[in-house]
Amino acid sequence: MTATGENVEMPEPPVRERKAFAARGAVPAVLGVLLLIVAVLVGVAGAALHIGPFTGLGVVLFVLAVFALSGLVAVAPGEARVLQFLGRYTGTVRRTGLNWVNPFSSKTKVSTRIRNHETAVMKVNDSDGNPIEIAAVVVWQVADTAQASFAVDNFVEFVETQTETAVRHIATSYPYDDNGQQQYSLRQNADEITGRLSAEIAARVEAAGVDVVESRLTHLAYAPEIAQAMLQRQQAGAMIAARKRIVEGAVGMVDLALQRLSEQEVVELDEERKAAMVSNLLVVLCGDTQPVVNTGSLYH
Repeated sequence: MTATGENVEMPEPPVRERKAFAARGAVPAVLGVLLLIVAVLVGVAGAALHIGPFTGLGVVLFVLAVFALSGLVAVAPGEARVLQFLGRYTGTVRRTGLNWVNPFSSKTKVSTRIRNHETAVMKVNDSDGNPIEIAAVVVWQVADTAQASFAVDNFVEFVETQTETAVRHIATSYPYDDNGQQQYSLRQNADEITGRLSAEIAARVEAAGVDVVESRLTHLAYAPEIAQAMLQRQQAGAMIAARKRIVEGAVGMVDLALQRLSEQEVVELDEERKAAMVSNLLVVLCGDTQPVVNTGSLYH
């Protein structure tokens, strides 16, 4: 058993890919065509001249021609042929061009091109229980044609199903937003999350002989029913953070002003005047009030 994701196990594949016997197909193709032509000529001559051996020879040559031609298989770039003889897997032909194999073998075409699958937008709950919408795209290709053919019923459907399962699992394992708690979240840690998503998908589809090239989240949002409330929550958090930054800056500016006044002996301030000055400066710096010039003393 192979472990995947969070304690998910897949059975070991029944077979693994191996190279099949395959000869170059040019010579068998020429030989088959020549035998077919000779068989037709001999058969026609035997029938016309009523010579039985000629007719029998023509039949034999025709069978040999069919035997030679039926073993030909053309393999295009980006595909392979899985061979079976009497129900037994005998190997895979990946060499492109015209090949000649056992004529009695079945020859199943399997694409090894890079493919991509984009999931539908799914509504799930994140780890905090908030409903979110999420979708992803996975880029994959067949690495082991034997596993893809015999380990699962339909490897394309298998990849699609396991991809959606992995996306749902990742979405329920992390919160949409960290809310200042310094933890992994779907929104703030997109690179780390997609890395873990790729690893989980790869582990789930390994039994089908499939390699995952890349996976990415294509859609991530709160569900419509809570989107407005979560937007207000984010705005409130941003406002609090901005106010905190303003207060920190204002305190620094007031401290700098008092230090400069004391160092350069511009004016002597007692504790009461310092308190009043600090209060006025903080009100001006932290609020939206307009400054007012005091033409009297600090006490009136």
